[in-house]
This record gives sequence, C-alpha cells and structure tokens, in this order.
Amino acid sequence: MPAERMNNQKEHRVALSSAAVAILEQMAGLRESDFVFRGDTTGKPLSKEAMAMVLRRMKRDDLTVHGFRSTFRDWAGDCTDFPRELAEMALAHTVGDKVEAAYRRGDGFKKRQQMMEAWAKFCDINPVRSAHSAEVVNLEKHRVAS
Repeated sequence: MPAERMNNQKEHRVALSSAAVAILEQMAGLRESDFVFRGDTTGKPLSKEAMAMVLRRMKRDDLTVHGFRSTFRDWAGDCTDFPRELAEMALAHTVGDKVEAAYRRGDGFKKRQQMMEAWAKFCDINPVRSAHSAEVVNLEKHRVAS
C-alpha cells in the first residue's frame, strides 16, 4: 500500500498466503479494469463501505468490518506462537516506541508470509467448505435480482 493511503504515511507491504495469490491469479482472467475487485460501476473500485453494506444486507448487525481484523489479531495472539510484533506489523500498526522504530529497518515480510499461510490454513478449516468449489466465480454473471 502506498504511503499516501496509509494512516501512518508509511508504505506497507502486504504479505499474502498462497491461497490469496491463487485467487488473484484466477481473478486476472475476470478483470475488466485495473481493479481486482471492481465496484458497481465498471472502472471504479469497491467503495470503502462495500463490506459494511454486505454485512447489512446479510442482516448481521452483530458483526463489523473491523471485527475481521480483530479476529485475525485474536487468533495470532491466542492460537499461535507468532510474535506479537509480527501480528501488529501485519495489521500495519505502529510497533514499539521511537527508539525501536529507529533501529527496526525490516518489516518481517518473510515471517509475515508464514503467518498468513497459517491464517489461511486456519480459515480453510470449515465443514461447509468441503461441499463447495474453491473456484473463483464471476458474481456479475450470477447476480440475482432483489
């Protein structure tokens, strides 16, 4: 993520699991613009509220978009031995004080990739999933009128 799109104005490299990369590769064949997941208007990105709108349509007012990030953080802290700093870096949170920041030059990218592989494996343990294909589907072609 470029610095200008980040709250702390620092570039953030996002470590992706191999499953996430596979989805992006499948999406390459479906893309109609520069955006991997386009918004309702061709050539425009998803809105910042897209996930919140999905939750509202699902009538899931017990969930929040930020809750997905919190779920990852709880998993990393409660269910793994990955260092706290690594989970915080994955969420693009500031780690440590100014002295630590002055000495920390790296971003733990390779270790964050390992953590995201573990997260993807954890997320894939789902009894419903075994009955469904992991294939990316063009939802526009399968849209149901509401």
